[in-house]
Amino acid sequence: MAEADTARVQASPTFRRLVQERTRFAWILSGAMLAIYLVFILLVAFAHGLMATKVGSGVTSLGIVLGLVVIVSAFVLTGIYVARANGRFDDLTRDLNRELGR
Repeated sequence: MAEADTARVQASPTFRRLVQERTRFAWILSGAMLAIYLVFILLVAFAHGLMATKVGSGVTSLGIVLGLVVIVSAFVLTGIYVARANGRFDDLTRDLNRELGR
């Protein structure tokens, strides 16, 4: 019985579209986060002078500010994913449940 349900779900075009869209979006966001992190690491490794530049009149350096930007960008990208999941992906899931008669 469970195998028949699984096969029915996997054969659904709505399920395939949901999986395809979710996977593509997750890869895009992962790529963006990886790029942000890679740029930060490369700056830390090869731009010591730039990263040590003081910001304002205090002791805070540009490296600390950029590190905070990396952390904040992770939260922002997570928020973007959650917004998309609660919107488009939930709509597709509802369509799939309706299509399967659940």
